Amino acid sequence: MGRGKFKGKPTGRRQFSTPEEMVAGTSSRPRTFRQEEAEDIEDERSEESEEESDDSGGEEQKKKGTQGIIQIENPNLVKPKNLKARDIDIEKTTELSRREREEIEKQKSHERYMRLQEQGKTEQARKDLDRLALIRQQRADAARKRDEEKAAKEQKKTEARK
Repeated sequence: MGRGKFKGKPTGRRQFSTPEEMVAGTSSRPRTFRQEEAEDIEDERSEESEEESDDSGGEEQKKKGTQGIIQIENPNLVKPKNLKARDIDIEKTTELSRREREEIEKQKSHERYMRLQEQGKTEQARKDLDRLALIRQQRADAARKRDEEKAAKEQKKTEARK
């Protein structure tokens, strides 16, 4: 008879502790991470107290694995220093990178060009104004022609009625 939500597999079966086993402390479940961590902390405290009683003067931290054997001088492993707000120098000017300088210069030149464009001082603005003047003249001529044709048509109608 299976226990729990999942079907049993041939590789192994889930075993759950009963409340009686938990109370008796005879559970077959492995210890939890918190229990192992608490035991590790107790072991470290006991080791520290033993070291203090030895008075050997060793203030170095215990290094894990091969770190105690191998001395590494890798600049990439240096942890970045975190600056606090009170330590920052406000008056210090920061240098802009080449890309940032080029981007700012590009924006300023575009604004300057657009200002000149509005005033009509650039070559493109002159061409646009000339084209605009030509179009206005053509429209005025076309409107005058329409008015003349309309007047001529009206005159023909009035002569035909007489």
